[in-house]
Amino acid sequence: MIPFLDLRQINAPYQEAIEEASLRVLRSGWYVLGQELKAFEEAFATYCEADFCVGVANGLDAIQLILQAYGFPDGSEILVPANTYIATVLPVSYLQLVPVLVEPDPATMLIDPARIEAHLTSRTKAILTTDLYGRSCDLEPIRALADKHGLKVITDAAQAHGARYQGRKVGGLADATAFSFYPTKNLGALGDAGAVTTSDPALAERITYLRNYGSRERYKNDYQGVNSRMDELQAAILNAKLPFLDRDNDRRRALAQRYLRELRVSELVLPPADAVHDDAWHLFVVRHPRRAELVKYLSQYGIQTQIHYPVPIHRQVAYTSLSHLRLPITEQIHEQVVSLPLHPVLTDADLTYIIDTINQFEAQP
Repeated sequence: MIPFLDLRQINAPYQEAIEEASLRVLRSGWYVLGQELKAFEEAFATYCEADFCVGVANGLDAIQLILQAYGFPDGSEILVPANTYIATVLPVSYLQLVPVLVEPDPATMLIDPARIEAHLTSRTKAILTTDLYGRSCDLEPIRALADKHGLKVITDAAQAHGARYQGRKVGGLADATAFSFYPTKNLGALGDAGAVTTSDPALAERITYLRNYGSRERYKNDYQGVNSRMDELQAAILNAKLPFLDRDNDRRRALAQRYLRELRVSELVLPPADAVHDDAWHLFVVRHPRRAELVKYLSQYGIQTQIHYPVPIHRQVAYTSLSHLRLPITEQIHEQVVSLPLHPVLTDADLTYIIDTINQFEAQP
């Protein structure tokens, strides 16, 4: 059996460093908002080529705190990709803002910059992009549109730790960027954790207060904040793993290159290879019109796959208010996508077996 992902296997190379970090936190007697978090915030900001990093409880909170810190009026419209995980859109709704779904580019499956302007109204306040599967969105035209119309650009980079766009690291490009460090991510904690990176000092300061009950000083609250703090243990673990992120991403790229080069199935739609060296390759997502058959076939040969994602946002019960939308590109993507195993500890032999097995799919009776 080749598992899609084995977190114990993923973290095994860092076990000693994680144990040292955990023991250091235990012995410190300080478990929230301490030196471990400060050290990680400084290190991750530097890594992302941003001026500031604010550690929070998870990736969803990171998006919500960005939106809350900007203080958009109720009813403001936030443009979001139609093809994304629901966690990108939930914070918009929580804050009484209006998510406006924009169809993706069929090739990249990311928000299509050419489709954004048609959705702009006098109520639009921000463009919230998602760097899905580990690839940065095409930010140059999005930035130009935002500047033209006075909008904020916010990026959900939960799947793009270490990705680049035009030579620059994701995390330092948008007005604000949200990260998740859920255990499955390229840089994963051993629990929930998230962060916001930005080069806007006022925004960083406000999020720092909002994450801690809106408090600048203990027992004095200037904002109606929340409790969303990355704990010291997760910060220490992430700081122990951060120096290896680029190495691990390089391994992901090498595996992705083999998939792109060696897969030979006529109906299989591969991800574009134009930015193979810049993508973080969190996921290797292909499309096939007979997805169910392909998934069943691979399972029979001991290869686990996953579907990211089976149900689009406007077809979720939680978003019946959007059920009237007709988004044919998004709907086709959700009917056809399947994610193949890809992670730093996947062996060359296992990858060869996966590729050879897939290449025999059309020969099956």
